[in-house]
Order: sequence, then structure tokens, then C-alpha cells
Amino acid sequence: MPIDAARAVAAEPRSAEITWDHKDIQLYHLGLGAGSFQGQGQGQGQGQGQGSPATDPDELRYTLESRLHVLPSFATVAGAGMGVVGGLSAPGIDVDLAAVLHGGQTITLHRPIPVRGRATSTSRVAAVYDKGKAAILVLRSEAADEDGPLWTSDAQIFVRGEGGFGGERGPSTRAEQPDREPDKVVERAVREDQALLYRLSGDWNPLHADPEFAKLAGFDRPILHGLCTYGITLKAVVDTLLDGDVTRVRSYSTRFAGVVFPGETLRIRMWAGADRVQVSVTAVDRDDAPVLADTIVEFS
Repeated sequence: MPIDAARAVAAEPRSAEITWDHKDIQLYHLGLGAGSFQGQGQGQGQGQGQGSPATDPDELRYTLESRLHVLPSFATVAGAGMGVVGGLSAPGIDVDLAAVLHGGQTITLHRPIPVRGRATSTSRVAAVYDKGKAAILVLRSEAADEDGPLWTSDAQIFVRGEGGFGGERGPSTRAEQPDREPDKVVERAVREDQALLYRLSGDWNPLHADPEFAKLAGFDRPILHGLCTYGITLKAVVDTLLDGDVTRVRSYSTRFAGVVFPGETLRIRMWAGADRVQVSVTAVDRDDAPVLADTIVEFS
């Protein structure tokens, strides 16, 4: 069997040194659309998409080195996302990459990410779950610098055709959507070149750039990186409900429910609680087709 669950989970963690500076942060933020501010939206289901200058003070926090702060989802690309790559090549894991889908993502922040850093990233297969017709790999990456832990990142990788080995099904991550109108709704336009810019942060999969490759994968054109949508959504939540303060984010989790095509518009619905925001993301251009589901931002 291509996946030996016991061997994969028991394997020694892999460690690598990663570094980043303000240029990596700025490139990542630009890949999410920073600098093309689109308004805070309205309450009770009303959104807006009117642009503002790239020099808007709220956007300069993402683009100007003298004012820079770090959106916590940067953890998914720090070190070019080597934790996921290492996990898929771990002992006991031998899968066809064409059968692999990114099913979900969770980040837990232990403290704010610095603008410049050097850390040790340790990756391992934290769990393997049996979903019958598929397997779920939980690839965990933990980053720490000389001052201690920075973040823990869990990527849930869906591998088609690799289930049925008698393993645990794993916990349910479904979050029931509140039975009321959202507190905020904003819309975020995805530029036609968004994926081309985002991939410069380390995800070079041709699925997001090459039309011929996209057709081989079953799409009529390249799709946006799921983790780009993930970052766009967190930025919208921080800017809309957390006063632009990235340091308030404690954790962020989502399930990838559908694709986004460059040029589309995202509709981001938010339900605010005392210490968490529940989020739903859909594609406006395709009759609100689901994009991100079971999405929770916990904050202080």
C-alpha cells in the first residue's frame, strides 16, 4: 500500500533552517492584493468593492517596510512552504501527486511573526486518517527561533484512492453556520495576474499558471492557489473586524470547498463572536459557489 500510516507517523521529524525579511513579507502581501484596498464593507449583508489609493495608510502596513506588520498566514509560505513538501516525501508516504488535494489548513500563532526572522522549521506527519475512498494526511510544521515557538501549521492533505486501510476516520472539522445574517460582508476582487504574483512566494505548481497543465488537471484555465484565498480572507477579517491588528490573531483554520479563478470576486461573510469570527467565502461570479467553509479565526 502506498501509505503506511504507522510508519509515517512514527518517522523522525525533519528539520530545516528558514529565513525571511521584509521583501518576503511585502511580496507575500502583494500576492494577496495588498495595495489595492477595497473598503471595509457594511454590516448586515452589505458589501462594497470601491478601490482606494495604494498609499492608503491601512494598506501601507502591508507594503511599506517602515510600517510593516506580518499577516499570520505568512506562516504557510515561510521557507517556501517546505513543511508540506517534506511531509509528502516522508517515510511511509508514496503517493501520486495527481491524486493529492489540499483539503484544509490550520495555523496556531504562539506570538507575532517578526518582519525579519531566522527559525528552525520541524515537519512531520502528525496523523493519517481513513476516509474510505481517500486518506487524509495531517502534515504538521512547527517553527521556533531563539526566543521560542513561533507557529504551528497543519495542512490537511486529501489523497484520493488511498483509503480503506482500516484506520481512524479522524475528527470532524465541520462548523455549523450561524442561523442569522452575517455581521459583515465584504467583496474582494481577484486580479487576473493574482496567481502569477502569488506563486513567487514559493508555490510553483503550474496548475496556477499554465493553461495546458490546468486542462490536464480538469480545469479549463489555471486556478488560484487555495492558500492565496486563505490569505486574502484573513486580511479581510483583520482589516474589517480586528482594527487592522494582526497581533490579535491566535489561530486560523479553514476547509477548501471549491476553486477560485483569477478575475473572479470573492464574497466574504463574517459572523463575529467574543473571541472568534466565523467566515464563509464564495465566488460571486458563479452564483456564490462555495470556496472556503468551516472557517474560524480565533482572536484576543
